[in-house]
Amino acid sequence: MRADAKRNYDKLLQAAREVFRERGLEAPLDEVARRAGVGAGTLYRHFPTRDDLLNALMQAFIDRLDAAAEAAIAVDGSPRERLLCWIRGGVAEVTYSKGAAAKLTAALGDDESRIATKAAAFAQASGRVVEALGVDLRPGLDGVQLARLVGGLAMVVDQGDLDESSFAPLADVLVDGLLAPTVVGS
Repeated sequence: MRADAKRNYDKLLQAAREVFRERGLEAPLDEVARRAGVGAGTLYRHFPTRDDLLNALMQAFIDRLDAAAEAAIAVDGSPRERLLCWIRGGVAEVTYSKGAAAKLTAALGDDESRIATKAAAFAQASGRVVEALGVDLRPGLDGVQLARLVGGLAMVVDQGDLDESSFAPLADVLVDGLLAPTVVGS
């Protein structure tokens, strides 16, 4: 892909994330093109259909989730810091569109959902974090459970339009509940 075409592609994805966050997934595609600063022809050259754009956003979402999980796993700090990193990263990613956190969380474990692929990626990324933290977490916690908890917190953030200072205490409470009792006190 030429450099200018790649720039336009990236601008379109960013604009789509913003527009869909503000107005939902059924927002007019012309608004996406306008926000990206490109013409409708450029939009449709890259993404001939709404589904093509949504699929590209899905792949970008999966890539960002993977990166957030890997960043949390790589944190050179306490289990608490690593888990907080995942919760912050997970919440940031699943609030990509107004109402997306609720839809994504509801789709966890529902193979028939239209967004089953996204939900599975969220659960898998959460599972990698659970695996990396191992005995530092409460026994029995799995990736789907962690994804549901992060998704639930993301719904609160999404519906309440909370900023970082309002969100941080909620994340702290969640982390304290997820860490093994021997880790919380240390």
